[in-house]
Amino acid sequence: MAPYPFVIVGTGWRAQFFLRVAAALPERFQVLGVVSTRTADERAAFSTQWNVPVFNSTDALLKATHPAFAVLSVPREETLNRISEFAAADIPILTETPPAADHDGLLKVHALVEQGARIEVAEQYFLHPVLTAMRNLIAEGRIGTPSYAHISIIQTYHGVSLMRKLLGIGFENATISANRIALPMVKGPGRYEQPDRYEIIPSEQMIGTFDFGDRIGIYDFAESQHRSRIREPRVTVRGERGEITPERTDYLIDERTPISVPLLRKDTGHFMNFEGYSHVGIMVGERWIYRNPFAGPHLTDDEIAVATCLANMHTFVETGQSSYSFAEAAQDCYLADMMAKAAEGRAPVATKSQPWARSAS
Repeated sequence: MAPYPFVIVGTGWRAQFFLRVAAALPERFQVLGVVSTRTADERAAFSTQWNVPVFNSTDALLKATHPAFAVLSVPREETLNRISEFAAADIPILTETPPAADHDGLLKVHALVEQGARIEVAEQYFLHPVLTAMRNLIAEGRIGTPSYAHISIIQTYHGVSLMRKLLGIGFENATISANRIALPMVKGPGRYEQPDRYEIIPSEQMIGTFDFGDRIGIYDFAESQHRSRIREPRVTVRGERGEITPERTDYLIDERTPISVPLLRKDTGHFMNFEGYSHVGIMVGERWIYRNPFAGPHLTDDEIAVATCLANMHTFVETGQSSYSFAEAAQDCYLADMMAKAAEGRAPVATKSQPWARSAS
């Protein structure tokens, strides 16, 4: 089968995840071209670095290529205009998060969807291997019906999206309470740099409670937690029959018999294994609960999740089956904004059904 062709708008940190995945999986994906607003010299250097044509405009890109879809990885203030360009050309769109700069922008993108624009959103965190394994176990009913999820792994709408996916929440409304506190923490690495000295900084932490009536979500994240070497991610989901974390699941076989089963990560390339590093999958007991569909290349968990986004976009273009729609992304942005509003006002807020939720329903 020929590799699936797509184009990218943007050359920043996130755009390069898609380029790395395509380079590692040339039999699956092909980048036909990239749009960049950089200088001519910078575009030439980027083209050489990634071995892809780089264009200075969407028009030039579309005159030279025939992509199956476009990945948009640009600053949020530019996203609406870029979505409009490709929607007008009837090109399916996989846009990075968030899909608009603000609530008004989300409504404008929703209008484009109502007019026929085909838009998915590249929210990859719930597609990470261990989180997929957890979702698979929950779907099997091992812990019963999930009613509680504590998420301390990623910020704002990313954390909200994971909370919704683990709880099985769609567009139900919630009452949200939230508080911000500042706690001391040693400064950790950033996207591009390592800390050059020991420095204690105030780290703002948001703690939010989402009451959906029959299900409760707890959002708990500190701004310096991302990429920290001393703050472990924590995820717990509970149902009436048990609970699950990234490390293990505990549940009842019958009313008197509990069982605790670890989630065991299997990789090649450790110790005396010379197959090269690759994530193989995750086992529960004697069976696989997750198998890496891209085993072989050396991909990080986040790159595996990005590759899954691309594969899911292929499915969406071919069949219309959505993995993470614009409506879901807009809902997660809205819920995150309402959490911030609850924290600022120091009072609970109640969400209201939005246009994208009514359309999705």
